[in-house]
Amino acid sequence: MKPFAAVLALLALVLGLALAFRSNGSSRPTQAQMEADLVCTTCHEPVDESTSPLAMQMKAFIRTAIKDGWSKKRIEDHFVAELGPQVLAVPRRHGFDLLAWLIPFGVLVFGAGAVGIGAREWLKNRDSARDAPLDDRPALAPSLELRVDQELARFDA
Repeated sequence: MKPFAAVLALLALVLGLALAFRSNGSSRPTQAQMEADLVCTTCHEPVDESTSPLAMQMKAFIRTAIKDGWSKKRIEDHFVAELGPQVLAVPRRHGFDLLAWLIPFGVLVFGAGAVGIGAREWLKNRDSARDAPLDDRPALAPSLELRVDQELARFDA
């Protein structure tokens, strides 16, 4: 069980570091960053790829908001208030949306554990069957034993 706990701790450390490095510490976003993080609600494409009228309005608003010194969170909060949470390309990391981040990691850990346990049981059963003496194995019925002997004799001829 100790190796499993060590792997789990390592996974938590890597996840924590990834989340720490993801935020670059800058509260002032760039135009490209904001357009990539938002989705046009009419065509369901990222704003930076969309050419819909709503996406053009969103781009203009983002440009103005960045000039006015708005933070990334404030711009996102504005669009969420106006268009709803579906405007975010990436789910938030709190509340119910946190499940979108945690469930894939939970499935990964559960799957790795299931594969490990299955492999251990398979190897244990395989080794016990191989180590069993021949005398302990069930004997064939006489009719089957006769048929095997006949087939082997025919094969040798």
